[in-house]
Amino acid sequence: TAADVVNSYPQEDLERIFRLYGEVENARKVASLIVSARDRKGITTTGDLDSAIGSILPKFAEHKFLAKVYQALRIEVNHEMRSLGKFLEGAADSLKEGGILAVITYHSLEDRMVKNYIKTGNAEGIEEKDMFGVVRTPFEAVNRKPILPEENEIATNTRARSAKLRIARKKGN
Repeated sequence: TAADVVNSYPQEDLERIFRLYGEVENARKVASLIVSARDRKGITTTGDLDSAIGSILPKFAEHKFLAKVYQALRIEVNHEMRSLGKFLEGAADSLKEGGILAVITYHSLEDRMVKNYIKTGNAEGIEEKDMFGVVRTPFEAVNRKPILPEENEIATNTRARSAKLRIARKKGN
């Protein structure tokens, strides 16, 4: 659970989670404040967590900062990036030649992972070339840029504002 993460992870792991999954600018300070607060009395509620890092919340952007912190915790608890990686590998194995992969992402970490996988065949974006210098990847991008929601869609569904659709076609072996 998020409580387990906040109350038991070493400071270095908390820092890594906030930096990697939440893209929190001062992840080291956030992790340090959480460790200090949990050593004093433990963190059992979201209010406790908010209070623990309250001293570094940016004025007029508290909500955005806290959203990044909670996003990082959610991604860690749910193993979201690992699950996405397994899904992409499974899609590459499952689709027949010419099959279509369509993925909607909702934040930059997911989008980067999907974009890298389509481009290079792995989530890290490391190009693996054959003996002729050709990048071996299971997919070919159908759309060069992601498809974004239109204004009217965002107006009727605000959650759509961050959505990006990437489409790829399975290559032949």
